[in-house]
Amino acid sequence: MKTLIKVDLNATPESQDYLHNRWHPDLPMVAYVKPGDEFRVECIDWTGGQIVNDDKANDIQDVDLSKVHYLSGPIGVEGAEPGDLLVVDILDVGVLPESAWGFTGIFAKTNGGGFLVDHYPDARKACWDFHGIYTTSRHIPGVEFAGIMHPGLIGCLPSKELLDTWNSREKELYDTEPDRVPALATLPYAPTAHMGKLKGSEAAAAAAEGARTVPPREHGGNCDIKNLTKGSKVYFPVYVKDGGLSMGDIHFSQGDGEITFCGAIEMAGYLDLRVSLIKGGVAKYGVVNPIFEPSPLSPEYKRHLIFEGISVDEKGQQHYLDPHVAYRMACLNAIEYMKKFGYTGEQAYAILGTAPVEGRISGIVDIPNACATLWLPTEIFDFDIRPNADGPSIKVPPGVDLASVV
Repeated sequence: MKTLIKVDLNATPESQDYLHNRWHPDLPMVAYVKPGDEFRVECIDWTGGQIVNDDKANDIQDVDLSKVHYLSGPIGVEGAEPGDLLVVDILDVGVLPESAWGFTGIFAKTNGGGFLVDHYPDARKACWDFHGIYTTSRHIPGVEFAGIMHPGLIGCLPSKELLDTWNSREKELYDTEPDRVPALATLPYAPTAHMGKLKGSEAAAAAAEGARTVPPREHGGNCDIKNLTKGSKVYFPVYVKDGGLSMGDIHFSQGDGEITFCGAIEMAGYLDLRVSLIKGGVAKYGVVNPIFEPSPLSPEYKRHLIFEGISVDEKGQQHYLDPHVAYRMACLNAIEYMKKFGYTGEQAYAILGTAPVEGRISGIVDIPNACATLWLPTEIFDFDIRPNADGPSIKVPPGVDLASVV
């Protein structure tokens, strides 16, 4: 397999011009491929090496989120034109041998927060060791599971019109509550923009309006779809000549929702890809957002505990068919359950973010309560976590927890 982009984990991201951390149509291609080509792309972790393998969470607390995500690309596909569908086969996803570990972070409320930020507002961290397809953490005992390695972020460059649409609508949302913590949207921010091969005044102009990589958008982007693993196929709308495919934010494993924000097991890694084109595919199939086919490969966990949540929040307030509230309550119910076996809330929260849990909207029509469910595989634990007549007992050694800020 030809390595099209090779990263240097010992160098700063800004010194590597085949990386970028903003979306902009003027980013030059760093390499070209032809339809049918197969190639390897290496990626650094999404923070560009800001997080280290230790027992302190100071780096999670202090991480500069205006610098992320560092993406490999953009890669041009010969013959790709606006309106085409770029077909990307993910042939393999793997760990870089020189960096065989990963991390999970609960982000502080003042620095992005997470899905349960009002319950867990402080920075915490878990580090994970990789054992082939399995992973364990010294910070979360009693758990081992097989990862579904996947890119958290992959997509094509936007057109100028699409970029302007993103910036306009996100600024409009931001302006409704500009002092909110965490912010309602991450707006363009030039000082920490890394614009790849763009230089000088062109780089400065693009940096001033380049879209941040935090959310998913019409082109794909930071969708964090855990099932997008080796064997998957993605159909991306093309917005600029040659497509401009970029990728990064590699995850060893993730639960549906990546709920702690830095909720997956983040790592440096590689993707083996094959590309092809469907000419005029956007109009032919009415595509607005990317479509993907899942892999035939996935961990075969057959036994689950399914936790239900409805759209009645923690304070007992009724919401109307709100799946966001319902899924939050399903997560909180699962956390309270795991605490009965000795896990701290932070450990349980991290398990839900990293293990291959399934999140589903199970009911969305029965007014006023939406119903969401969280499927927790019981086989990932080295003890029986299922309910029984004797009741739960403490199984987790006391004194072990996620790393804290010191």
